[in-house]
Amino acid sequence: MTDLPSTDTPVPLTIEQLWVYPVKSCAGIRMRQIELLDTGLEWDRAWMVVDESGEFVSQREFPRMALVQPRFRMGHLELRAPGMLSLHLALDGAEAPCKVRVWDDEVDAYDMGDVAAQWFTDFLLADRPGPVQRLRLVRFDPECHRPSDVRWTGGRQAPNQFSDGYPLLVLSLSALDDLNERLRVLGHAPVGVERFRPNIVLGCLCAHDEDRLAELHFHAATPGGGSAEAPAVWLQPVKPCARCSIPDVDPATGEAGSLVSPVLQSYRQDRRLMGAITFGMNAIVRQGEGQMLHEGMAGEGRWGAW
Repeated sequence: MTDLPSTDTPVPLTIEQLWVYPVKSCAGIRMRQIELLDTGLEWDRAWMVVDESGEFVSQREFPRMALVQPRFRMGHLELRAPGMLSLHLALDGAEAPCKVRVWDDEVDAYDMGDVAAQWFTDFLLADRPGPVQRLRLVRFDPECHRPSDVRWTGGRQAPNQFSDGYPLLVLSLSALDDLNERLRVLGHAPVGVERFRPNIVLGCLCAHDEDRLAELHFHAATPGGGSAEAPAVWLQPVKPCARCSIPDVDPATGEAGSLVSPVLQSYRQDRRLMGAITFGMNAIVRQGEGQMLHEGMAGEGRWGAW
C-alpha cells in the first residue's frame, strides 16, 4: 500500500497561466501579470450581460457569447465579435444605477448605456426568432457587498463581483492534460483550457491535486531579486467547481456540442457535491490584496485533511 503524503508536506507549484474574463461568460484574456484584489483578479467579471428583467445571461442560453473577444487598450475595454464594429468601454465609465440578478443574488450595478445594449442585442439576438428582446450590459457597483457562501468559506466573508460565487477558480494544467488524453483515446481532438474558464492555472501538480490542497502560498519578489521570506499571497480552495454545459461550447465557433461532458461524467462525479461533475476548485483570497501575480510565479501548497 502506498503511503499517503503528510498534510504538513509542502507541495511545490507554479502559476502557469492567468486569465481574466471582464464580461461574464464572454471570452477571456490571458494576462502575463495582474493585480490580486479581495474579489479575485482585477477586472474579472466586472461587467455582465442581462435580459430585460435584469437576470444575467450566459453561454448556456447564448453560446455565441464565447465569440466576444475582449482586450484592454488605452484605458478602455474593447470588445470585438464577428460581423460587429468594436465596442469601446471606458474602464472608469458607467451610467445609470440599476438592480440586477446573478444566480440568487440581487446586486447593485450600473447600466452601461444604450450603445452597449444595442451591440449585445444585435450580436446575440439577431438570428433569434420570436418576440423582440433587448439585452443590456451592466457593471458591478464596487460599493456592493456580495459574499461567497459562508457554508463553504468557513464563515469568512469573501467578496465577489459577477463571478458565479467565489473570487477565483483554480485548475491544474495536468487536469486538462488528463482530460485530453481521455479524449484522444476516444478519437477526439484536444480541448483548450478556455472552455473551463479558470483564473489561475497551476503547474507542477498531478492531475486534480488542486482538489486536495487546503492552502496556496506565493511569494512576492523583492526589489533586489529573490522572494520575500513570508508568503505575500495566501489563497484558500474552498469548494469544487460544479460544471454545467459551458465546457461543451466550442470557443472557436460559439456552437454548443456534447464533447466534454460525457467524458467528465465517466470519471469526475464528486461525492462532496452529491455526485455533481466537478473540474477545478473555487478559492478565496485570505491574504495578498494589492499584490501582483505573474505567470511563472513560484509557490507552494498545503494538503488538506484526507
